Amino acid sequence: MDYKLQISQRGVEMPASPIRKLAPLAYAAEDRGVKIYRLNIGQPDLPTPQKALDILKHVDRKTLEYSPSQGYRSLRKALVNYYERYQIKLDADEIIITSGGSEAVLFAFLSCLNPGDEIIVPEPAYANYMSFAISAGAVIRTVVTTIDEGFCLPKVEKFEELINERTKAVLICNPNNPTGYLYTQKEMNQIRDLVKKYNLYLFSDEVYREFIYTGSPYISAMHLEGIEQNVVLIDSVSKRYSECGIRIGALITKNEQVRKTVMKFCQARLSPPLIGQLIAEASIEGTEQYSRDVYDEYVERRKCLIDGVNRIPGCYTPVPMGAFYTVAQLPVDDTEKFCAWCLSDFCWKDDKIPADKVGETIMMAPAAGFYSTPGMGLNQVRLAYVLNKRDIQRALFLLERALEQYNK
Repeated sequence: MDYKLQISQRGVEMPASPIRKLAPLAYAAEDRGVKIYRLNIGQPDLPTPQKALDILKHVDRKTLEYSPSQGYRSLRKALVNYYERYQIKLDADEIIITSGGSEAVLFAFLSCLNPGDEIIVPEPAYANYMSFAISAGAVIRTVVTTIDEGFCLPKVEKFEELINERTKAVLICNPNNPTGYLYTQKEMNQIRDLVKKYNLYLFSDEVYREFIYTGSPYISAMHLEGIEQNVVLIDSVSKRYSECGIRIGALITKNEQVRKTVMKFCQARLSPPLIGQLIAEASIEGTEQYSRDVYDEYVERRKCLIDGVNRIPGCYTPVPMGAFYTVAQLPVDDTEKFCAWCLSDFCWKDDKIPADKVGETIMMAPAAGFYSTPGMGLNQVRLAYVLNKRDIQRALFLLERALEQYNK
C-alpha cells in the first residue's frame, strides 16, 4: 500500500496573508540594494513610549516565571481605568489578557462557535479573520461594502439574506482595517438590533479606537444596550503604543460562560508573554501626551497620503475616518501582479537615491486578499500611512512613476 504524507485540508484552505505574501520578493529586492517604502503592513515607525522602554531595560526579576493564564491582575486593573476613559465600565475579571489581538479573535471563535457555524463579516475585512475561522472550523459569510459608497455598512436586509440555522455571530472591526471606515451610531444600532433579533454573538475588534479623525463619536459594541451578554470585544496594545512585537492583546466580555470557556484555551497555552505584560502596563498610565502627539502625527500623515493618492491620475481613495489605513483604487487590472512587479522589476533611480542603493520602490498589500467574494478588490490596494510624511511623499512619487511604466 502506498502511504503518502498529506497536508491537512485546513492547511490547504488557509490563505496566504495579502500583507506578508510578497515578503520574499521584498527580501530579494533588498538583497539587490533596492530601498523599499513599506506601506503594506500596519507597523508604525513611531517610537514606543519611553516609560515602556525603561521598564524593558530595567526588568529586575530573578526568575521570568509563568504569569496567570488570564494575565496579571495589575495589568487588567490598569485596563479597567483605561476603558473608563471611553465610558466602558468593566471589572478586572471581565478582561482576559491574550497573546496579541490575534489570539483573542481565535479564542473567541474556538469558545463560541462549533465547526460549520457561520460568521457574518462586512468586507473588505482584515485577512486573518478568515485564517482564524478556518482554524476553528467556522465559515465566514460576507456582506460587501464598496469603495464607491465609502465602505459604509450595507442595509440590514443584506445581512438577513445570509442568516440561517448555522449563523452564530457577526464580526466587525471599528474603526475598520483595511478601509479606515468608522461605523456611525445608526449603523451600530442596526448591528445591535440584528444581534438581538437573532441572538447572535457580536465579535467587535476595536484596536484602533485611539485613531478617529472626525467629530463623530466612537461607538463601542460595549456601549450598545440590550446585548451585553452577546458582545465579545477584541483589543490590543500593538498599534496605540507602537508595541506590535510584545504580543499583548485582550478579550473582554461580560458573558461569564464565554469567559470560563476562553480560560480553558488560555490554560492550555499556559500564559501570555510576561515581559510584554510589564511593558503594556507601563504604557497605559501617564502616556496621555504621548497619545496626543501620536494622534496629531497620524492626522498629518492621513492628509498627506489621501491627498497624494487622489492627485495621481486614475487613482482614487475615499477619506478614511479612523485607523491608519485606506483602500485605494489603481488604474491596473490586477494589483497583485502590479504589487509583485513593483518589487521584482520596478526600480527607480534619480539623484535623491543614496549612493549605497541601486534604486527605490514601494510595497503595498493587494486588496483582493481582504475580500472573500471572488473578483472583488482586483484593482485595489491597502495602504498603511505608518511612515513619516517625507517617506509617504516619496512613496507616492514612486507609485506614480511605477504606474506610468507598468501601463506602458
